[in-house]
Amino acid sequence: MFGKQADPSRTEDATPKRRRKQRQEGNVPKSQELGKTVSLLGGLVALYVWVGQMSVEIKTIFRHFLAHNWEFDANAQDVYSLAIDVSLYLAKIILPVLLFLAFLSWLAQRLQVGKLWTTKVFKFRWERFNLIKSMKQMFFSPQTLLRTLKSLIFALILSVIPGYIIYREYQNFLPMYYANADGLGMYMLEMGLRLALFALLPTVAITVFDVWQSRYAYNESIKMTKQEIKDERKQSEGDPVIKSKQRQKMMQVMAKRMLQDVPKADVVITNPTHVAVALRYNSDEAPAPVVLAKGVDHLAEKIKEVARENNVPIRENVPLARALYKAVDVGEMIPEELYKAVAAVLASIWKLRPNIKRM
Repeated sequence: MFGKQADPSRTEDATPKRRRKQRQEGNVPKSQELGKTVSLLGGLVALYVWVGQMSVEIKTIFRHFLAHNWEFDANAQDVYSLAIDVSLYLAKIILPVLLFLAFLSWLAQRLQVGKLWTTKVFKFRWERFNLIKSMKQMFFSPQTLLRTLKSLIFALILSVIPGYIIYREYQNFLPMYYANADGLGMYMLEMGLRLALFALLPTVAITVFDVWQSRYAYNESIKMTKQEIKDERKQSEGDPVIKSKQRQKMMQVMAKRMLQDVPKADVVITNPTHVAVALRYNSDEAPAPVVLAKGVDHLAEKIKEVARENNVPIRENVPLARALYKAVDVGEMIPEELYKAVAAVLASIWKLRPNIKRM
């Protein structure tokens, strides 16, 4: 298959990020044959629409110059004036068709490429001056072979089909000797239209194939290896190792901050060994007790250690400790369904320490 990826390791379709990067560099799928076919179709449409006006203008040119041919003096000034007048007449005839064809060519490229403006295609690259690589691409690449085949097919189409049609029409050429100018012009236009239409049918088929093949070759050329996809994912999402270290560092900062708040707690409720939750209640700060710190395993031991050093009461309540750890984040108030259980713990502490502000 022409355009097939030569590197067997590149088996994965290009990611959206890779496609955007290629597009920014001006590397987009584009069929050269589409512009030719659209121009041919547009030329036929333009001639069909504009042929009446063209006929009027051509007749005007002939009447203007042939009616006064005896007045023409072939000096430099008159020849110059004649050239200017003929150029203006021809521009009036041909320019609308050329502008229409230019618009169609632009439209064909816009539909293929979309809105794209980049100057990176003009960037100097040393690999463009690699003569060996350029010669290989010029003479030995599958794309070169494909372009050669398309050119040969086009040459055959534009030679065999018109030749066959002209051969079939040769018996009608002699009667044209007796036709007037309008009849001769009409016959020539009809022949030209037939030649264009017969040549257009295979040209459209080749163009459809070329559009598909150019997109296939482009998608194959930008394929990626599995490692490239992994590297891109790491770049976009972050290296898992680095993210793990960042998360660990963040947890250390949070743990340090929590431990600094443990001395302000009214009680630490434990599991007894795996979970520890430090609570504080101050009606001036919040309408319900607030979790100042919580942790499991090593962090739970650190919370209890800081609590002992600062004479913060520690109470063992397995279901309450688990419920608080799962339901409440640090800095949040306890939920309403845990009010009674927490109130009972605080009440038991206040009986022993009546000077603490009560709930």
